[in-house]
Amino acid sequence: MIEAVKVAYKALDEKFGKDIVVLDISNISVMADYFLIATGNSTSQVKAMADEAAQQLHKIGIHSKQSEGYNSAEWILLDFGDIIVHVFNKESRQFYNLERVWGDATVITF
Repeated sequence: MIEAVKVAYKALDEKFGKDIVVLDISNISVMADYFLIATGNSTSQVKAMADEAAQQLHKIGIHSKQSEGYNSAEWILLDFGDIIVHVFNKESRQFYNLERVWGDATVITF
């Protein structure tokens, strides 16, 4: 699974995502194993980042079970089961502050 997380991380990075964070939440939640959190500078960048993550994970056989937020593109959530990708605009990321909410999670660095 960590290889799929790396694929998603790389996809977000290639679309110039800012402040990409990977949280291992497997020991504190049954919702998923990993959160990827990233910031885009504009609506179009947020959408492009989410699209790229979905495309790259699809290529390795991991398909989105659900997505939310494409209409406003302030916070796009992509649910891949064990991996959940959150792509925010700057204001929404600061407001929701998932890193604080999931402060007990382990931060993974690549």
